[in-house]
Amino acid sequence: MSRIDYGAKPWIVPMPVLIIGTYDENGIPNAMNAAWGMISDMNEVTISMSPHKTTANLEVTKAFTVSMATADTVVACDYVGVESADNVPDKFARAGFHAVKSGFVNAPLIAELPLSLECVVKSYEDEILVGEIVNVSVDESVLTDGKIDMAKLNPIAYNPITHAYVTFGETVGTAFSDGMKLKTNS
Repeated sequence: MSRIDYGAKPWIVPMPVLIIGTYDENGIPNAMNAAWGMISDMNEVTISMSPHKTTANLEVTKAFTVSMATADTVVACDYVGVESADNVPDKFARAGFHAVKSGFVNAPLIAELPLSLECVVKSYEDEILVGEIVNVSVDESVLTDGKIDMAKLNPIAYNPITHAYVTFGETVGTAFSDGMKLKTNS
């Protein structure tokens, strides 16, 4: 066996592509793409997030949703990662997303993303967001016999080595590139 050393890299694959939904102080929805997240306990999600419009929103609302990005929404999901709501206040709408008010937390469900965790903020310290999952909302279109059907959901993962979005081994887009089609030239 021949190995090559690359040094310290954040290369755990697959990495789920998580779309974090929040409202601002005026009830305007925002979404951001976050690949560094995981379930950290039975009712807990942990996400590494540097300061953004989303983290400012979390301070106000103390709530957020975490949705799984899907193969058919890759351009929109990449776009909300490459564009800032600080620069484009209507980036949520530009992505083609539609907000549906959660019945459990003060955060938007994204109609186009069929699986969402509805969370309240437990803590946000040292750029680590920890949320308590209070509900999981799933669109019936991705269910088979009352259970999530991964083939119908068709979630994507991020490959940090090649910057590709993949689903079950198939590349569906290029991270930090596909969303540029929607990015505003400033």
